[in-house]
Amino acid sequence: MHKYVELENVNMVFHTKQGRFEALRNINLQVKQGEFVSIIGHSGCGKSTVLNLIAGLLQPTDGLLFCAGREIAGPGPERAVVFQNHSLLPWLSCFENVYLAVERVFSASESKAQMRARTSAVLELVGLSHAAEKRPGEISGGMKQRVGIARALAMEPKVLLLDEPFGALDALTRAHLQDELMGIMAKSGCTAVMVTHDVDEAVLLSDRIVMMTNGPAATIGEILEVDLQRPRQRLALAEDPHYNHLRSEVLKFLHERHAKAA
Repeated sequence: MHKYVELENVNMVFHTKQGRFEALRNINLQVKQGEFVSIIGHSGCGKSTVLNLIAGLLQPTDGLLFCAGREIAGPGPERAVVFQNHSLLPWLSCFENVYLAVERVFSASESKAQMRARTSAVLELVGLSHAAEKRPGEISGGMKQRVGIARALAMEPKVLLLDEPFGALDALTRAHLQDELMGIMAKSGCTAVMVTHDVDEAVLLSDRIVMMTNGPAATIGEILEVDLQRPRQRLALAEDPHYNHLRSEVLKFLHERHAKAA
C-alpha cells in the first residue's frame, strides 16, 4: 500500500461574527491506499473540518491536500461522503436515490441498463435488494444509512469519507452496521476516513486512529496503529487483551485532553 490521501501543513481559519477562529493548525497526515483511518477527539476539535477538507467542501487557509497525487481543489466523484444524516430524497425509492448518484457519475460512459445494473449490484452489496422499491419513510434508520452507504459506493469512489455515519442509531443497529461495513470495505477495497466519537467503533474498524487535540488550533496529538488481524469478530475481540490495551490507549488520550480542558 502506498500513500493515497495527503495533508501537508494544513491550517484552517474561519472568520465569524465573533472574530477570527483558528480551527486547525499544522495538520500533517498520510493515508495509505486501502487503509481505514478513524479520526477521534472531543467535540470542537475539528474532526469534521478535516473530513470536509478532504472532501473538497472546504479549502484550507494554508497548506495542501492531495488525493492520488492530484491536489484537491473541490469535490470529486473519487471521494464520496456518507453523513450522519442520510440525506435521502423522501419522494424517491431506495433504488432511485442510489440511481441518481450513479447517473450523475456514469451517464456519459454507460447505458441506462448498465447504470441500473450497477445500482442493483450495490444495493445487493449492502443487503437491501428486498427494499429497493421502498421509500425512505417506509424503512428503518439503519436501512436508510445503508442506502446512504450504497449511494456513496455506487460512485466507485477511491476514498469513502464517513462523518459519524452511525452516531444517530441505537446500539444494536450501530453494531450490526459496523459489522456490515467491515464486510463491505473488505469487498470494495477502497480507502476510508471516518470521523467518530465512539472509541470501540474506532478500534474495531480502523487500521490507524488519528487522535486530535482540543480546539481551537487543534492538531494531531497521536496516531495509534491498530494491529489487529482481519477479519475481526467483535465478540472475540471483547476478550482480547491487545484489543483492550488499544482501547485503553485511546481512552487515556481522551481523558488527558479532557482534564487539560477542565
